[in-house]
Amino acid sequence: MSLIENERTKLLATALNNVAVATVATALIAPTASFLYTEGRSAFQIWRFGLAAVWFAGGLCLDLFAHIVLGRLKP
Repeated sequence: MSLIENERTKLLATALNNVAVATVATALIAPTASFLYTEGRSAFQIWRFGLAAVWFAGGLCLDLFAHIVLGRLKP
């Protein structure tokens, strides 16, 4: 693998990791703010936390994929 291909691989892994961090942060911040700033505690609020768990898992999967991409680096 050439130096250019290694750099492109690192760039892809960085982009995936950045999307993963943004996804996890959104999955944690949005439902928490929604829960704190709404008066009614309904079943819909619980549904939001379930959906946030799905987004959190998606962010973790993106981070895992970034690690797999970095595994393609060659000396």
